[in-house]
Amino acid sequence: MADNQLLTMVNYIERENGVDREIVLVAIEQAIQQAARRNPGVTNDLRVVIDRKTITLHVYDTMVVSDEDTGTGFISVARAQRLDPSKKEGDTIEIELPASRLGRIAAQTSRQMIMQKLREAIRSNTFNDFKGRIGEIVSGTVTGLNRRDLYVMVGKTEMVLPAKERIPTEEYSVGDTVRAIVHHVKQDATGPAVTLSRASGEFVRALFRLEVSEISDGVVELVSVARDPGYRSKIAVRTMDEKVDPVGACVGLRGARVRNIVRELNGEKIDIVRWSEDVKSYITQALAPAKLESVEVDPDQDNTVHVTVAPDQYSLAIGKRGQNVRLSTKLTGWHIEVTKAMNLASFEDQKAEAIKTLADTFSISTAQATQLADAGFLSVDGILETDEADFAAATGLDDVTATGIYAAAKAVAELIGEEEEEE
Repeated sequence: MADNQLLTMVNYIERENGVDREIVLVAIEQAIQQAARRNPGVTNDLRVVIDRKTITLHVYDTMVVSDEDTGTGFISVARAQRLDPSKKEGDTIEIELPASRLGRIAAQTSRQMIMQKLREAIRSNTFNDFKGRIGEIVSGTVTGLNRRDLYVMVGKTEMVLPAKERIPTEEYSVGDTVRAIVHHVKQDATGPAVTLSRASGEFVRALFRLEVSEISDGVVELVSVARDPGYRSKIAVRTMDEKVDPVGACVGLRGARVRNIVRELNGEKIDIVRWSEDVKSYITQALAPAKLESVEVDPDQDNTVHVTVAPDQYSLAIGKRGQNVRLSTKLTGWHIEVTKAMNLASFEDQKAEAIKTLADTFSISTAQATQLADAGFLSVDGILETDEADFAAATGLDDVTATGIYAAAKAVAELIGEEEEEE
């Protein structure tokens, strides 16, 4: 193979496959070497080298020094010593074969063999490349769908985003752009299999590392991530720099940083918690916005805390489908058991508190609130348990006042329902 032919082949393969020239050269060396070893007159120690500067072929074979040339793999002492005077019988010597001989061998090497070696080299290079990029965000284009699995082209590598690694609330079509992290890389018979993920906690971690410079610089540490993909994530952050607010750094000016991440996650809610060595403080922040009455570490069960909340805070602490307490448990590493506080206040105290709450809620006088309480209406829910006419009759209030209070109770109930749904 003439040198200009070899150069032309290298340039063509490099251009068509979009791979590094070194990968092409190594593949050609291996293919020609494999073909050359099939020819008579050479040994299995034959090696092929392409000069990286001149793109010229060189072939070397190792022979055993003998009294006389006795066939393939042997060289006489006299010939060996002309190349290296120190050689003696029984030694081995590497000699370079004539380029013309190599040219004949190379000319017989099929393009298929070279391309096979090239594909093997590309697969190996891809595997090594992406194996070192696990946890890194990549961007690609959806090229196909198989049920809920997505095939994504990242550069010249096709990757898979399995159904279990997708955010459940997202839908994609062929041609859509997808951002995800390199989740897993393995080598199989058909080449490197690269699995992507948008559902793992590591994707949230990578987004914060990308968006928050204090995290990428090491000023703020993202200690822990707990996630319910598509619905809510909780992250715990800390810093050793007293001048830096780790939560504020993650939120950003007017919430810009966290808003960008929420947008990438298609509206998934994110709670940012300040990590603390104090277990009680850490648990309290993790379970926010629920207000806790007490947090006690269980002396008998490892990593278990008992949290007590007022009855009206219980559903908030547990969260919808147990989400809040479940994510808090995962975030902190502590098993959290939530119980309602026993109401030990006397009936008179409870009634007095209810009267004050009614007066504040409906902007009515203490006398009117007392009139409601005396009639057995101690809360918004209690008022709405009866119809408007019965409410007016039971309280003895005039129709205008009763109607106004009843309408206000409905509005308050709707507002509370909306807030609970958001939480």
